[in-house]
Amino acid sequence: MSLSFCGNDVNNSYSVEKGVLSNGCFVDALNLVPHVFLLFITFPILFIGWGSQSSKVQIHHNTWLHFPGHNMRWVLTFTLLFVHVCEIAEGIVSNMEMKSNHLHLFLPAFMGFIAATTSVVYYHNIETANFPKLLLALFIYWVLAFITKIIKLWKFADEGMGMEHLRFCITALLVVLYGLLMAVEINVIRVRKYVFFATPQRVKPPEDLQDLGVRFLQPFVNLLSKATYWWMNSLIIGAHKRPIELKKIGKLPIAMRALTNYLHLKDAYEEQRQHAEDLDRTPSIWRSMYRAFGRPILLSSTFRYMADLLGFAGPLCISGIVEHLDNKTEVVKMNKTEDLHFGVYFMSSTELLQNTYVLAVLLFLALVLQRTFLQASYYVTIETGINLRGALLAMIYNKILRLSTSNMSMGEMTLGQINNLVAIETNQLMWFLFLCPNLWAMPVQIIMGVILLHYLLGYSALIGALVIVLLAPIQYLIATKLADTQKSSLDYSTDRLKKTTEILKGIKLLKLYAWENIFCNSVLETRGKELTSLRTFAFYTSMSIFMNAAIPIAAVLATFVTHAYFNMSRLSPAEAFASLALFHILVTPLFLLSTVVRFAVKAVVSVQKLGEFLQSEEIGDDSWRNGDMSVTLVSSKKQTGTTKAVNRKQRYKMDSYEQPMRRQLRPTETEDMAVKVSDGYFTWGSNMSTLSDINIRVPSGQLTMIVGQVGCGKSSLLLAMLGEMQTLSGKVFWSNKNRYSVAYAAQKSWLLNATVEDNITFGSPFNKQRYKAVIDACSLQPDIDLLPFGDQTEIGERGINLSGGQRQRICVARALYQNTNIVFLDDPFSALDIHLSDHLMQEGILKFLQDDKRTVVLVTHKLQYLIHADWIIAMKDGSVLREGTLKDIQTHDVELYEHWKTLMNRQDQELEKDTEVESQTTLERKTLRRAFYSREAKTHIDDEDEEEQEEEDEEDNMSTTTSRRSKIPWKVCWRYLSSSGFLLVFVVVTSKLAKHSVMVAIDYWLAAWTSSGRGDLSGNDDLHTNASNYTAEHEAMRNAEHQSYVPVFIILCGAGIVLCLITSLTVEFLGLTAASNLHHNLLNKIIHAPLRFFDITPLGQILNRFSADTNIIDQHIPSTLESLTRSTLLCLSAIGVVAFVTPASLIALVPLAVAFYFIQKYFRVASRDLQDLDDSTQLPLLCHFSETAEGLTTIRAFRHEARFKQRMLELTDTNNTAYLFLSAANRWLEVRTDYLGAVIVLTVAVAAIWMSFYGLQPGLVGLGLTYALTVTNYLNWVVRNLADLEVQMAAVKKVDSFLSTESENYEGSLDVSQVPDDWPQHGEIKIQDLCVRYDPMLKPVLKHVNAFISPGQKVGICGRTGSGKSSLSLAFFNMVDVFDGKIIIDGIDICKLPLQTLRSRLSIILQDPVLFSGSIRFNLDPERTCTDDRLWEALEIAQLKNMVKALPGGLDAVVTEGGENFSVGQRQLFCLARAFVRKSSILIMDEATASIDMATENILQKVVMTAFADRTVVTIAHLVSSILEAEQVLVFSSGILVECDSAANLLAQEDSLFSVLVRTHK
Repeated sequence: MSLSFCGNDVNNSYSVEKGVLSNGCFVDALNLVPHVFLLFITFPILFIGWGSQSSKVQIHHNTWLHFPGHNMRWVLTFTLLFVHVCEIAEGIVSNMEMKSNHLHLFLPAFMGFIAATTSVVYYHNIETANFPKLLLALFIYWVLAFITKIIKLWKFADEGMGMEHLRFCITALLVVLYGLLMAVEINVIRVRKYVFFATPQRVKPPEDLQDLGVRFLQPFVNLLSKATYWWMNSLIIGAHKRPIELKKIGKLPIAMRALTNYLHLKDAYEEQRQHAEDLDRTPSIWRSMYRAFGRPILLSSTFRYMADLLGFAGPLCISGIVEHLDNKTEVVKMNKTEDLHFGVYFMSSTELLQNTYVLAVLLFLALVLQRTFLQASYYVTIETGINLRGALLAMIYNKILRLSTSNMSMGEMTLGQINNLVAIETNQLMWFLFLCPNLWAMPVQIIMGVILLHYLLGYSALIGALVIVLLAPIQYLIATKLADTQKSSLDYSTDRLKKTTEILKGIKLLKLYAWENIFCNSVLETRGKELTSLRTFAFYTSMSIFMNAAIPIAAVLATFVTHAYFNMSRLSPAEAFASLALFHILVTPLFLLSTVVRFAVKAVVSVQKLGEFLQSEEIGDDSWRNGDMSVTLVSSKKQTGTTKAVNRKQRYKMDSYEQPMRRQLRPTETEDMAVKVSDGYFTWGSNMSTLSDINIRVPSGQLTMIVGQVGCGKSSLLLAMLGEMQTLSGKVFWSNKNRYSVAYAAQKSWLLNATVEDNITFGSPFNKQRYKAVIDACSLQPDIDLLPFGDQTEIGERGINLSGGQRQRICVARALYQNTNIVFLDDPFSALDIHLSDHLMQEGILKFLQDDKRTVVLVTHKLQYLIHADWIIAMKDGSVLREGTLKDIQTHDVELYEHWKTLMNRQDQELEKDTEVESQTTLERKTLRRAFYSREAKTHIDDEDEEEQEEEDEEDNMSTTTSRRSKIPWKVCWRYLSSSGFLLVFVVVTSKLAKHSVMVAIDYWLAAWTSSGRGDLSGNDDLHTNASNYTAEHEAMRNAEHQSYVPVFIILCGAGIVLCLITSLTVEFLGLTAASNLHHNLLNKIIHAPLRFFDITPLGQILNRFSADTNIIDQHIPSTLESLTRSTLLCLSAIGVVAFVTPASLIALVPLAVAFYFIQKYFRVASRDLQDLDDSTQLPLLCHFSETAEGLTTIRAFRHEARFKQRMLELTDTNNTAYLFLSAANRWLEVRTDYLGAVIVLTVAVAAIWMSFYGLQPGLVGLGLTYALTVTNYLNWVVRNLADLEVQMAAVKKVDSFLSTESENYEGSLDVSQVPDDWPQHGEIKIQDLCVRYDPMLKPVLKHVNAFISPGQKVGICGRTGSGKSSLSLAFFNMVDVFDGKIIIDGIDICKLPLQTLRSRLSIILQDPVLFSGSIRFNLDPERTCTDDRLWEALEIAQLKNMVKALPGGLDAVVTEGGENFSVGQRQLFCLARAFVRKSSILIMDEATASIDMATENILQKVVMTAFADRTVVTIAHLVSSILEAEQVLVFSSGILVECDSAANLLAQEDSLFSVLVRTHK
């Protein structure tokens, strides 16, 4: 056929007799003019523009201005492109009906397509350059195109054509589109005034874009980039070269920041609150959430509906293609000349849709659009969910800062609950929002699907739908069961974690007492319960997976079998495969519906909890700080109106971070007083007053001391003055000179997760001189020198573990450093030894604070400091006993003064004799030094966080890093699988392969069945030709043959369902077995590790293995593994089927496979980085919340609320940025894999249509297309699951790294039977040539020590810091490496004994008292071997009997975690009782008196002398005074025993080291 523009099958193609415009070909040519015009004008501009821009390839985004109508223009242009494609298709198909080629039918349309594409490229470039004048070209183009199309439409109407002709409809559409685009262009001129107006409007880009830190560009890029996440390319591809860091992801756009969203939500909530107050209801959080975030949810739902409706295009197009291929032989070409106008053929729209190629292209476009809409819908909901979470976090935080202290301390609001609100409830709501559009999109999808099925298959389809609907409630039931079991397993795992934490914190004691197995068993018992509930969880999960896989098989089986037996008409391949595809579409919403409903239920519960929390009690008015001083019931009644208003205003001014105004002036009566309390009755929440009848004053600029016994309300008094307690009656006055904040050091030290310096400066400006002075006053310099990075070392929960004394000194330093008039110190000496206390008192309090004339209130037990006090408040049982100067008390209350004096004398004596050798501080420093020293020695044993490879390839070149980063950790996967046993792995693999083979077989059989009787699968078409020969018996025979396929079909479906069950069960149980084995081995390894391991491994790191990592291994890896294998096998089987049906399409699949490989490679690396960022930014946020809740009183005393809020907002935004980028990266991947999938479908469709001309069976075409469609769904799952598995396998790797830890050698060379039962009978100790070190890598700490201790002797050990005293005590228990010499106790070398035997026969009291949660009985005797009398006797000896008797439950009274419900002194006495219960003839006291008060210490000394009179007692001295009576003293110096004699003899020698120590320490 020759080519000519107007065609040459008629002679008058070029004639213009009836008028120029009546020649259709001429009108078409006229339509070409605007397109050519646009191309001529824009190409030079684009080329010049691009040429000049090549220098700045990356146009900076502050030039991104959107012209008015930006999105509208993009939408219209895309619609225009689609209409042009239809026009081209219509032209080509019409042209095929003509005798010669008529180019004018499709060429103008093709040019129109190119012009429309150019127009949008051109527009985008003008927009980025912000040069609107050039838009004039586009304006002219729209006008010209509009005019030419109108002429064409008018001519068509003239000829009497109407809506039944497709070309008429297309032209009308084009007129509308060009008209609208013209309107958009006019609007730009109207707004920007760039032409026809004298003053063009200057526009600045949005504020966010002027800030170079904003890197999240989704809101600012153009529509195409928004839909395809094109702007993410540089980030994702860049990640391959170097990891994504926080700097790289920048800040959030203003509209997404937590503060912005918090203000939206708060306004909505306040509105609800006012509304609720009028109606006496609680304010509705749901309504406020809807008011604040309703619009984006509606937008997302719209996208979702469009995507779902487009989803049905797939099955319909398949049905169309297969049907037309099926019937192509029966369609005879009709003579189509009667529909000629203008000498060319005009077709109807149905005719166009009968062309299979057109259908294939339509299918492709529908898929692309559907996927784009679906991803857009996901993105919008996720963004909204993240915004909501940010807002909720800010709301919760604001509330935390105003919670009343009594709420916290009385346990109505525990830290756990607050952490749950932050970590769980807000996430539940966020997830609910993610899944929200499903709630209303799914029912529509289901209804549409059922209607289409009925249209295809008649009533038999309803049977299948019924199967699905009936099984859906079971799905829901499984889902709710899943949620319940997850909850119970969560409870067990929390319990297990608590026990594990306690074990790890008290590991030293457990090892010394040989109790590790008892505690290990209790953890394993809890783990057993947890595994039982995990087993249930695994079972329900596998049922859920099974239902998901089996329901479609069951539905298809039911439908096709009923159709075969009850329908007269045969099942055609078109109907069969379209309905197959529909069933696949239907299952997803039904499966998801149960999840969504479950999340909705959870969200309702979360909102309820949130509501309760937001309604909970708040702290009393801050009036004392804001200038209105009297916090009284009376006064607040008087001014209810005003204070309420002020308070509310201040409470919600999160955005105006100003500090409250200074206090107003007070009347002169209180001038000389800083604080005055009159008639105060204060309580902690109940109506019982904790403090009663308080009348005190704190003189300004002086040192006031508050003294009294433990528990008499000293700390409460300070808190009452700070306004933290509830006032029953009375007033607190503050004087005007005091600044708005009080420096406060609480009794329980509270540190931030920050550097030492940040903890001390605490937000105040850094002043070097002042900082140095404070550090010296608190003697922190030596401790700081020990830290790896000095005062820039991170301390706090996630940082380095400091000891009590060090923590306390940092808190005191913080109070001293702040520049406030008033300093409250709550028992700052409790964890310090005498030297430090003295130094702190002299340098810090008397010198540093008093020089500044600051008012100091000091709570203390150290009575020897009373002489320094300017004013003393003595308390007893919650009320003030005496108030005045020491002189006043001496004259007026002689008895009290005398009582003090005796106590003071006792303390003074110790000061005199304080030949104290190694204070507790030095001990703490030693522990710290040991920890670091050892860490250096052990750096070659890699820390888990330093990924071994990463470290090494810093030096390597880039390429190896990249290849390493994109590798999948096969080795770790193998470790994981092998820990579950090879049999299980084998069963899983075979059942999976069998299942997928059967699935393919089912569909292949369906293809064979539906194609049967149309010639077998080899394609004999002769049956069709002699259609006249059909006889009735032939029909019957065909029906019988048709039904003969049914039994095989039923058998295959049954097999498929059974295999589904097997695979889903085996995979889950494989995961469980692996998890239980890994945890069991981990616990065993760690609990039996040498003490050294705990010195060099941070506690947090070990705990992480038991919490986060174990949780991932328990619950996440099995499902990810299942999902990964399923989606991979589905894709592979699909590709197999496609290759079998259309081998030709494999050629096209090669480039697609390459593209897919690169997409997944880049994505996995970027996804892992972003996931790490998300995890690492989440932790500081959660920590900040728990930190704030713990340090509420301190933060409020310092008035640092605003600073903490600001920090919280920053942390929230950082975490949200990471999460948003992660979800955008997921969308990036999904859009790309979905488009690849669409291209695969297009290739397969075209190849199949082409091959059907060579005899490919229509049934097989349907099979190929159905499978190609599934690929689009599963491709992105393969990559996502791979990326997830990679991240989750890191948990296995970390656990695995601990499994290589060496255990202690528990065996010993002696058998237990060779050791006498009552060994050691006498307690005789021989030390021969003893050499000890902590690790084979380290230097010895004891060298060649020889000593002899006779039975029953009281021995003291002393020496300077680091002289090896404590190492000796550990050597007795074989806790350190004894590499030479030996210790012989009662004739047996202890190194030969089994550890369990040795340690269970000796007793030790440690410096830090350790109690475990449980009962008092459990703490004294966990082995349950002693009678009650024995326990009571021990308690009596330790002077605790009366106290324990008074407790509810006596011996079974509760001990909370860490023994927090007892004072330090009491805990130490319990430890003494514990040592006594174990009737051992040797007791070792390792600085046992370091952290207790005088009274308790006296008790201890007495008990040791009496109760342990007949036993050997080895005391490692904390105060030398405690060993002056010792029968033998061992003096050590740098690991060598230098002196050994009785104390008296050593003191007699002037030059003995012992005497020197005594003298220097005075």
